[in-house]
Amino acid sequence: MSAPAGRPVPPAVGALRRLPNPRLTGIGAGLFAAAAMFLIGCLDWLLFDESPAVFGVLFLPVSALTALWVRPADLVTAPISVPIAFAFGIAPIAGGGGGLGGRTMAVVTALAVHAGWLYGGTLVAGLITSVRKVRLMRARQRRLTQAAHTARPAAVTAPPAPAGRAAGRAPRRPSQR
Repeated sequence: MSAPAGRPVPPAVGALRRLPNPRLTGIGAGLFAAAAMFLIGCLDWLLFDESPAVFGVLFLPVSALTALWVRPADLVTAPISVPIAFAFGIAPIAGGGGGLGGRTMAVVTALAVHAGWLYGGTLVAGLITSVRKVRLMRARQRRLTQAAHTARPAAVTAPPAPAGRAAGRAPRRPSQR
């Protein structure tokens, strides 16, 4: 979309247009979210000493990007994949010790303690995908309405079927008893 002739584009709009606009499949969006959250979890562990606030705050834009970048056909997958990505990404900062059981319990505890961030990111993804779906449905309805107004009625109609016969069927024979 370009601005009308003689009208400058605001700098913010120009900057937004330069951002990447990929269209990810449902699986691709889930993989993007999981990889981004795991990377954020690892960086949080290295740089911020396992800060759950940093992890939670960075989860919100990842949720928004996942919901914005998923294809229209796969919109329902974004609110499903972001909580899974949160759980996957929280593993590096969850702590825990004592083998697999200790790490698993630490992840489950971290999910329970940081449920607010989890719900917030899921809500962000759900709202964005809902708005996108409503806009797609309205655009489709607008196209159908315009097509109905521009379509011409059929000039020739099919002649009625002869009496006693169904269209395209052979006449019935009397039963022989």
